[in-house]
Amino acid sequence: MAERMPARRGERREWAGRPDLWQEPFRELEEIWDRMGQLFDPGWATTRTGVAWQPMVDVEETENAYLFEVDLPGVRRDDITVEVRGQELWIMGEVKEKERTGVLRRKMRRTGSFSFRGALPGEVDADKIEANLADGVLSVKVPKAEVSKSRRIEIK
Repeated sequence: MAERMPARRGERREWAGRPDLWQEPFRELEEIWDRMGQLFDPGWATTRTGVAWQPMVDVEETENAYLFEVDLPGVRRDDITVEVRGQELWIMGEVKEKERTGVLRRKMRRTGSFSFRGALPGEVDADKIEANLADGVLSVKVPKAEVSKSRRIEIK
């Protein structure tokens, strides 16, 4: 006969003094996760208004360019700035808080200022950089300068 796992029945004493935990059991865990992220990474994404956060970014290197894909759902073109400063690509902007008419019960979407700084490992052609925003994804193509492009050398 299989052993039965002990089960607690009746009054939930662990929830007695915290009715808010009964309604949102993962809230404390989310708060701890946010605090840990802030300790280890100052660019940690947060849901608090006014606190800078870093968007999710994929960086790909091809033979001719560096490609950056940045997740920015709901951000308008006018609220984004893309710059090259020395050997770094800077992407900055702001997600504005939506005006609400009802009571906000849960807030998980990020608002406020965001920024991303990515190192460019080689020389780039800053005059030919292209940026495109479509379907909530900012795509930035940073062409490599002729000096930085890899070349195959024939052995004689």
